[in-house]
Amino acid sequence: MIVLASKSADRNRLLENIKLPFEVYITNVDENKYKTRFSNPIELVKQLAKAKALKAKDSLSKEGKKVIIIAADTVVELNGKIIGKAKNEEKAFHILKKLAGKIHNLLTGFAITETNNSKLIVEYDNTSVKFINLTDQEIWSYIKSGEWKGRAGAYSIREKASLFIEAIQGSSSNVIGLPMHKIFRILKNEFNYNLL
Repeated sequence: MIVLASKSADRNRLLENIKLPFEVYITNVDENKYKTRFSNPIELVKQLAKAKALKAKDSLSKEGKKVIIIAADTVVELNGKIIGKAKNEEKAFHILKKLAGKIHNLLTGFAITETNNSKLIVEYDNTSVKFINLTDQEIWSYIKSGEWKGRAGAYSIREKASLFIEAIQGSSSNVIGLPMHKIFRILKNEFNYNLL
């Protein structure tokens, strides 16, 4: 059995799309504590994913469950700076205004472990995304959709923001929140669990 240690609806849908039976476990790891300790975006997403995986493993092991745990965290990086989630519409506007017409990176750290196994694999993936130029009116129209809420970079590629994307270099599933090609290989090679 797979446990997804994430409350992300987008990550849930990725696993549902491949018809994978899984359960969700929400860890409630304090992300702000890690954001103050790790300014490097790659290190931040890896450490957050690891913390979520280990917290889920600790709790689920105590319950006696034998499961494989997948945890992840995604941030947007632009010119070396982490672009977080927007807290309100004004912040969402400023984030999308920064991204308009530019190439940014989506970095997803992920961790895979098993409750009855000491093995812990922590990796990351990077996908570059280029946005078209956007007018202020277009950005505000998108913001009114509410899709920006809780999303790294204040957008979701699966919804209306797909209209903004001129080019993607790398894994498209990574932009959604899980680099499925890497997870497929690690589950198969390290945990003897085949997703096919």
